[in-house]
Amino acid sequence: MWKTRKEVSLAGILSATLLLNAAAACMWPLTTVYMHNQLHQTLALAGVALLGMSLCMILGNWLGGVLFDKWSPFLSGVVGTLCSLIPMVLLIFFHGWPIFGIMLLFIGLGDGIVMTVVNSFAANVTQISSRRVFNWLYIGMNLGVVLGTLMVGYLMDHGVQLVFITASVCYAALLIIFIADFRMEIVQETKHLKKGPAKPAQLNLIWLIALLVFCMYLSYSLWESVISVHMTNLGISFEHYSLLWTLNGLLIVFGQPLANRIGTYFKMSSQIAVGSLIFILSFLLLVFAKSYAMFVITMIILTVGEMTGFPGIPAWIDSLAGDNDKGKFQGIYNMAISFGRAVGPLYGGLIIEYGNYQSLFWSVTAFMLLALAAVMVRNRLNIAKLNK
Repeated sequence: MWKTRKEVSLAGILSATLLLNAAAACMWPLTTVYMHNQLHQTLALAGVALLGMSLCMILGNWLGGVLFDKWSPFLSGVVGTLCSLIPMVLLIFFHGWPIFGIMLLFIGLGDGIVMTVVNSFAANVTQISSRRVFNWLYIGMNLGVVLGTLMVGYLMDHGVQLVFITASVCYAALLIIFIADFRMEIVQETKHLKKGPAKPAQLNLIWLIALLVFCMYLSYSLWESVISVHMTNLGISFEHYSLLWTLNGLLIVFGQPLANRIGTYFKMSSQIAVGSLIFILSFLLLVFAKSYAMFVITMIILTVGEMTGFPGIPAWIDSLAGDNDKGKFQGIYNMAISFGRAVGPLYGGLIIEYGNYQSLFWSVTAFMLLALAAVMVRNRLNIAKLNK
């Protein structure tokens, strides 16, 4: 018999996040290049495939939050993992079109469920501060991205089946982690709530934060999709493109602890604002990037902004949520990520088809700046209201 634990360990959260993102990182950059170069489909259709996958991920994010709050947190994670594992195994043997696109839908649904469930478990950890837990969760996520993108960059040369086998192993290991470390029931203390439901002003801020997250991940998804094609069109190999993600992940893994320590001297909202602004401004450099060195510099600046601003966002949302709404609002946060990833590749494909890469980068920069301004204004108004 497996023992039922009282609280998931930090190692369990890190391991689950790492494995989930390693498997996902094998698929995101692969999908556009594989569909365009090997299945001979258009960039727009590749965007539609990623859109469908991300819409299913959004549904999974919502389901994960509902099932976590209303059903069984542990079983929700197991079901979500199986929903990703089974179609990934099938892709090893059947990976033509449209089977490839159909399997992506089920993988997206499973990933969405697991993503929200893991975040919700992290939000319920009491032995460590929420800000610290989410910072470590972010390190695990990016270490997974490092491993996933590094693997796909080299495995693609040996056949797409090897990529699917590797992703399947990651999901199988994730299932084992869930059974070993997440076997527990979260007890909602409804009689002694420390904090009631989110107030209207807090709820408005949460939705604006979700809008900012949507805009940033819409832009981020361009790196995972059309920028890979943009770089290969400039004569830069896909292997060199994948090394940029390795650089991104390594900078976060080694730089995040320093950023966390510096962040303790600043308000969470201020740290998020500065990091988001750096991240946003990195997209302006893409307008002028023509050489591999310029893409490296842009990725470094983007990563500094990312590791400064991104990790605190789910912790900020958690601080605004009520004690019994943690799954719901972590679901909203993850839905914003998934929706941004869903729209990004399609938006990028359409803008490039009817315009150019420069207009694409200018437009997403404007979207992010407007969303960040809205969040900061709403937050300042909320602070002013509390001080009265």
